[in-house]
Amino acid sequence: MKFIFEIRIRNGHTEQEYIDAWKKGSGIIQVSEGAEGTVLYRKIGEPGTLLAIASWESKEVRDVAMKKLDEAGLEVKEVLDNHNNYGDTNIIGNFEEIARVEPPRDS
Repeated sequence: MKFIFEIRIRNGHTEQEYIDAWKKGSGIIQVSEGAEGTVLYRKIGEPGTLLAIASWESKEVRDVAMKKLDEAGLEVKEVLDNHNNYGDTNIIGNFEEIARVEPPRDS
């Protein structure tokens, strides 16, 4: 399952500020059971627009992990929420893979 969201960097802040905060928060999230990694992309031709894609075993597993992190205490919550100081997030949604085409492999 992929959890996808778009970020627009706020005026007066830099992509690097967001990236640094995002990495710290994502590092905490990625030790959760069912987390399968996350990637941050920069939109070509639109500076300050980013796309984040987090991979999870399932939506249900992600929901449980995020609930546990919500209950982990103020210090953890502050790290997880810090990226919001630098960018505005638009949640695109949760997506499950339904088809894939892979390039041919040389044998």
